[in-house]
Amino acid sequence: STGAVKMQPKAEELKFVTKNDGYVHIHPSSVNYQTRHFESPYLVYHEKIKTSRVFIRDCSMVSVYPLVLFGGGQVHMQLLKGDFVISLDDGWIRFVAASHQVAELVKELRCELDQLLQDKIKNPSMDLCMCPRGSRIIGMIVKLVTTQ
Repeated sequence: STGAVKMQPKAEELKFVTKNDGYVHIHPSSVNYQTRHFESPYLVYHEKIKTSRVFIRDCSMVSVYPLVLFGGGQVHMQLLKGDFVISLDDGWIRFVAASHQVAELVKELRCELDQLLQDKIKNPSMDLCMCPRGSRIIGMIVKLVTTQ
């Protein structure tokens, strides 16, 4: 049979969008340069440089839940056209949640994690795995991230 098959982009054609720089490319010296497909459209990176164009280095793919739970900024939730949308970075990054309940639970889990980290900063000797609240929050995050 015949037909069109979608081809993966060449390494030099693959590009991502950042809020401040528009399109960026993975630097040829990066380990991920030859990776032509990422399961998640989101990458985190350590370094951004501009030569002939803007490149990122030291990058890793990140899935939705780790991005929501560990990403910077506030997590917001709103109803848009019948979908419950979780947003980060003042709406720059958006995810559609499976339901209102899922969106609320993820937002609440992020708030609990932020509070737990604040408590740890105030009391560095606190063992997060031994306190009941901390172990429940960490356990839930591990389960969510490993089963997504």
